[in-house]
Amino acid sequence: MPVLSATNITHSFGDHTILRDVSLSLEPGERVGVVGRNGCGKSTLLKALAGIIKPEAGTIVPQRGTCVGYLHQDPALVAGDTLKRAAQRAFDRVHEMQDELDQVFHSMGEAAGEQLERLMREQERIERAIDAAGGYAVEHLVDQVLHGLGFTDEQFDIDVDDLSGGQRARVALARILLEQPGVLLLDEPTNHLDMNGREWLEGFLRESYRGAVILISHDRYMLDRVVHRIIEVEHMRLVEYPGNYAAFRDQRVERRVTQLRAFEKQQAMFRREEEFIRQFKAGQRAKQAKGRESRLDRIKEDALERPIELTELRLNLPKAERAGDIIVGARSVCKSYPNEDGTTKVLFDGLSVQVERGERWGVIGPNGAGKSTLIRCLLGEQELNAGTVKLGSKLAIGHFTQTHEDLDPSKTVYRHIQDTIRKETEDRVQMSEQDARNLAGAFLFSGNDQERPLGVMSGGERARAVLAGLLASAKNLLVLDEPTNHLDIQAAERLEQTLARDTEDPKTGKTTKGAFDGTIILISHDRALIDAVCDHLLVLDGRGGASVFAGTYTEWKLYQQRRADERAAKMKPKPVAAAAKVVPERQAEPMAKSRFSWMSVDKIEGRMAEIESEIGVLDSELNNTEVWKDIDKANTLTTKRDALKEELDELEHEWIRKSG
Repeated sequence: MPVLSATNITHSFGDHTILRDVSLSLEPGERVGVVGRNGCGKSTLLKALAGIIKPEAGTIVPQRGTCVGYLHQDPALVAGDTLKRAAQRAFDRVHEMQDELDQVFHSMGEAAGEQLERLMREQERIERAIDAAGGYAVEHLVDQVLHGLGFTDEQFDIDVDDLSGGQRARVALARILLEQPGVLLLDEPTNHLDMNGREWLEGFLRESYRGAVILISHDRYMLDRVVHRIIEVEHMRLVEYPGNYAAFRDQRVERRVTQLRAFEKQQAMFRREEEFIRQFKAGQRAKQAKGRESRLDRIKEDALERPIELTELRLNLPKAERAGDIIVGARSVCKSYPNEDGTTKVLFDGLSVQVERGERWGVIGPNGAGKSTLIRCLLGEQELNAGTVKLGSKLAIGHFTQTHEDLDPSKTVYRHIQDTIRKETEDRVQMSEQDARNLAGAFLFSGNDQERPLGVMSGGERARAVLAGLLASAKNLLVLDEPTNHLDIQAAERLEQTLARDTEDPKTGKTTKGAFDGTIILISHDRALIDAVCDHLLVLDGRGGASVFAGTYTEWKLYQQRRADERAAKMKPKPVAAAAKVVPERQAEPMAKSRFSWMSVDKIEGRMAEIESEIGVLDSELNNTEVWKDIDKANTLTTKRDALKEELDELEHEWIRKSG
């Protein structure tokens, strides 16, 4: 029996109908992903299912006794609460039931006979309800979820009024996950989550949460790993596809082929009708021609659109001047700033990195790790505390930031593209209106959209316009800071297709060349985009450490897993040899205390992570043949690495002693 069903839902905003006669049925434990272009009605659908808005027509029926939880984009938190208290409010009902149970126990002390039996039944009922709502492990669950979503213990006591918008959204997400409703409606839950937070949420929805989920997300990796059915909101209707997002993409291509055939058939009919009207409009059959013209006009009002995803992306991007071999060289750079409590926040320290022509670098790390600051420092837009940065020769840099305040709101998309190219190339390159419109179309601006001024467009539409202008203005270095933040999935895939690195088909050995042949530095939490575009990673850990990895995101994750497996195997206690049993009277001597015996397990694990990051940086430097031309420097780096390795070994022994 469905836990939630909607039948023939219709809803409009003014004269604009956004959903028309749509129906949906959700089974217990089901995981459903909702996708579609921005503004197509995804959020409206979820708000209707949650009872936040009342649709104009249709019925929505949750199963009796089923609680429906909805993640608000602008959550209402109780003023005066701390961050942790705001999350704990998920268990307010548990606390009330615990108070009720205490009252039952108190009454049982004075009861007898039938009254005592009734109180014992009430005790059993309340205890079952408490277990179903999370039991007595509330404190542990709250900490676990808050940590999973990226909060630290030090942040638990922050007043909710002092939280940023992103932090408030994460607190609201923590609270609704802790509430464990029977149906969970999540509208873009990953908007303010870094990669670690997204991976934790995936695991929670797969392994811990037992209810049904309807999930709106632009995170393709999450949709692939969590959902088992996709609903696409398109032209006021819902189209269902079994499977995850990857399966949906394949099925949608087949459906789009069918749509294209229907579109072409309709266009052929239009041409026949128009030819008939032209021939007979002024002759004896004028009345018939006029009637057919009126009918044709009515049909064209609801004419089929050409499926935009089927258009092949064939961008002939202008070639930029060839840059030097070295694009960016950073040596021992450091950036820190003072905290309000007098301590110092170190973003990165002792970081050395070299970006060469044609490489694609992804910059990843937790929120607040300093990714955007690092990029601004590398570009010379912000001062360093220490170290040097040198930019290569003949660079033409296109920098996409998260704000677009310099856009002229009166310009249309194609005019913006033309003017950007003219400005960035100092009038050397001119793009025709048709070429500019073609480029706008490649970035999913339809004919009507191209006539709208930028000032009335959404954040995602403006981001697409800026990206189109940057790509067309002959840049040999693209620096992109969260370019997909406001893009829907189709736009993100189009950007990915444009920026994709050269790939080789393992079966045929054929290499597919990317449309952009320059160098890329990309900050993003979009794992699919990072994986498709980047061949190098610069990883910030949020504690001042940084490491470099030569490879893709998938390769890095496999490397991280291997390291974790090796560490687990190394720390696993070895079995006692059978021969040891011949001297049972001999007591094992306690492990001698080390210089790290004062540290807690958490501190030991944190220091171990820092050392591994530092060793990774040193290994990167020692792999550079230029370093070995200076033997003193090479010896210094080697000595430093040996000392760190010795410290790591001692920490691992202390970790084993305290964890055993």
